[in-house]
Amino acid sequence: MVGPATDEEKAASMNRLKVGIVALVGLSAGLITLSGGGSVVEIALATGAGSAVGLALLLYLLHAI
Repeated sequence: MVGPATDEEKAASMNRLKVGIVALVGLSAGLITLSGGGSVVEIALATGAGSAVGLALLLYLLHAI
């Protein structure tokens, strides 16, 4: 039987979840730009901007909770 997760395991899981949320928002912006026929530069800029928005969203949610 598996015991409860340690504090380190919980912290590592939360960090992976946070990175996943930021990556999901960033990649979503890039994929939307790709589907709209954007150039490579536009896709890269949209992915970067989406990642920044995802990070801002994450920081807001962490502060609001």
